[in-house]
Amino acid sequence: MAKIAAPHGVGGGERRPVEGGMNSDLSWDEFRLVKSIADARSLAGAAERLGVNQSTVYRRLAAVEAAVGARLFDRSRAGYEPTSAGEDMIALAATMAASIIEFERRIAGRDVKPTGELSVTVPMGVGLHFMPAIVAQFQASNPGVIVELILSNQTLDLSRRGVDVAVRLTNDPPETLVGRRICTARWCVYRRRDTEAEADTTEPFSFIGYGDTLAPASGRRWIEANVDPGRIAAKANSAHCMLELALQGVGAALLPCFLGDRSPDLVRLGYPLPELDAGLWTLTHADLRRAARVRAFMDFAAAELQKHRRAIEGEDSSVMD
Repeated sequence: MAKIAAPHGVGGGERRPVEGGMNSDLSWDEFRLVKSIADARSLAGAAERLGVNQSTVYRRLAAVEAAVGARLFDRSRAGYEPTSAGEDMIALAATMAASIIEFERRIAGRDVKPTGELSVTVPMGVGLHFMPAIVAQFQASNPGVIVELILSNQTLDLSRRGVDVAVRLTNDPPETLVGRRICTARWCVYRRRDTEAEADTTEPFSFIGYGDTLAPASGRRWIEANVDPGRIAAKANSAHCMLELALQGVGAALLPCFLGDRSPDLVRLGYPLPELDAGLWTLTHADLRRAARVRAFMDFAAAELQKHRRAIEGEDSSVMD
């Protein structure tokens, strides 16, 4: 079934109001925004449903209320409560949504199969660990799509049209992109189980640092704040390489939980570090969100990555006693 992608903007820019202050060309985007806030009862919940930032939802709601010339929500202890004007808009949005679902149902059997080349940028750790199987399964169902994986820890610019889809670790996706937040990626410090070191990460054991091109910046900051430079025994620009160095006993390493937990020869030093938490997103440029190959891959990849949520969020391993 075709999907209606989360929009980036409300109504595509400024509009001129008609007599009485009411906007003459409200689009489905505005109605969907208001319905999402009503369903979630919060701006944060609506932002997660729409795949945008909370600040974007706040700004877009203000623009809609200015366009219709009425307040649509009152904020209470229970959350965002629709006003009478809001109730009217929500009722119409529900009718519109039902009509869209019916339309999607009717055309689903006639939808053109996705075809063409699709470039996908992925952080190296996620790309090496999860993406080969996801791409293989996707192409088995969509043989007309040729997927190019670009494994990079650099944040590539989707606006330049060199990349179609980004699987990205971020807590603040650019407002020019649309997509879906899948889960929270977590990091922890690991060392080889049989090495002689205390569990307390403040003890002076050797450490494996990040190379110059390895993200995330938050990880660099944590190492700078918690690891004396004299304890750095090696560096690497790949999380998989850091994993292998840790397995060789070179030192402890700060790794994503889905990598560190997979090896029985490594042990966690403490709990995952909340200051390093980052959202895992599938994103694309707003101009590409309705392309069949883009929509199909993003839906498929998000569903498959969601199956690995426990591993990505570090819930599949117990900490060292």
